[in-house]
Amino acid sequence: MSSCIYSSLSSLSISSKSAFPSSRSNFKPKICCSVGGTVAEPIAVNATEPLLLDAVRGKEVERPPVWLMRQAGSYQLLCEKHPSFRERSENVDLVVEISLQPWKVFQPDGVILFSDILTPLSGMNIPFDIIKGKGPIIFDPPKTLTDLEKVREFIPEESVPYVGEALTILRKEVNNQAAVLGFVGAPFTLASYVVEGGSSKNFTKIKRLAFAEPKILHSLLQKFATSMTKYIRYQADSGAQAVQIFDSWATELSPVDFEEFSLPYLKQIVDAVKTTHPDLPLILYASGSGGLLERLPLTGVDVVSLDWTVDMADGRRRLGPNVAIQGNVDPGVLFGTKEFITNRINDTVKKSGKGKHILNLGHGIKVGTPEENVAHFFEVAKGLSASYEQGNEYIQSIFVLMCSLNLFETEDEARFLIVYLRVDINWKLSSSTLIKFES
Repeated sequence: MSSCIYSSLSSLSISSKSAFPSSRSNFKPKICCSVGGTVAEPIAVNATEPLLLDAVRGKEVERPPVWLMRQAGSYQLLCEKHPSFRERSENVDLVVEISLQPWKVFQPDGVILFSDILTPLSGMNIPFDIIKGKGPIIFDPPKTLTDLEKVREFIPEESVPYVGEALTILRKEVNNQAAVLGFVGAPFTLASYVVEGGSSKNFTKIKRLAFAEPKILHSLLQKFATSMTKYIRYQADSGAQAVQIFDSWATELSPVDFEEFSLPYLKQIVDAVKTTHPDLPLILYASGSGGLLERLPLTGVDVVSLDWTVDMADGRRRLGPNVAIQGNVDPGVLFGTKEFITNRINDTVKKSGKGKHILNLGHGIKVGTPEENVAHFFEVAKGLSASYEQGNEYIQSIFVLMCSLNLFETEDEARFLIVYLRVDINWKLSSSTLIKFES
């Protein structure tokens, strides 16, 4: 959920374009590895695409891309002039202005649309509002199959044209210097808000429905899955270059219930979107997901966003090499000293390894976060380039030495080290052949 987080950032005098390196590095690994006679080529960098997209796709990057969840929250003056959240999030001019505020000040590598995961509800015949100090309120929540018959499938072109218009404008304004990000709510999280009538602490209503009348819940989840598939496609067609799926309340489910009430619908969305938009990166965020971590890649998403309760090194190991990761600095760190913030950024980046990492918080920016600390976060993150490349050269040297000493006997051992150390090589493996390398 978005909220009025801190006062206007326009007073800050940071110029990201001048203070931070903007050009892509020409650094390329000099190592060629051969497995069963196949020589790997160094990863090529496509300088025409935003850094964030290159990182997600496993291309060589000079540093991790960085953006912050809820970064589009610095609109105190707009809150005073336009007190209704829905007014701010359903007006094209306001959406664009709010979305661009952090871009103009910090130049993050991702510019996310200012909106809310509940925005589609009105178009599904589910009346709602977002009340300051109370949060979302769902009027007349559906409780029976008869009630569900009144819930329509979402047609974004008709119900939220302002979202498409805003994304198109953002794409032109940002001009590929960063990735424009859209987002949607996941079926179970949307269903939780709707059935509970708003936010909840105990989730007794949605669980009662799940365990006593699962047929009703599955019917609602299916409508949300179909609707969010359309919404993601609409956002991509309008200009979004990646889309984040928020399944905030999925972690209220046990693993076995997640596999019934969340995972199948997430996978359905991803599979359907990939048939029409195969190159669109999809990011999945579920707060408190440590107990479900191995299940999240089963959805087929390109990126799993970790919250701060998961150690980044553990998260990387548990998720495996095929999925990118995002996160996961504790938002509370931004209340610390600049030295403390710097240390936590460096620790997170070190544990994430080289490549396939988007630096972010483990949750949205908290109310009252000092502006100067947000500025420092971006400054440190964008200054990682030199150490990132130097560290990669050192890691590659270690990797080659281990190969020359024949320390790998299986494909899995080598793959694990590549995941753990982030060796920057694009290679082919033969499972029936011992691994050999040439420098």
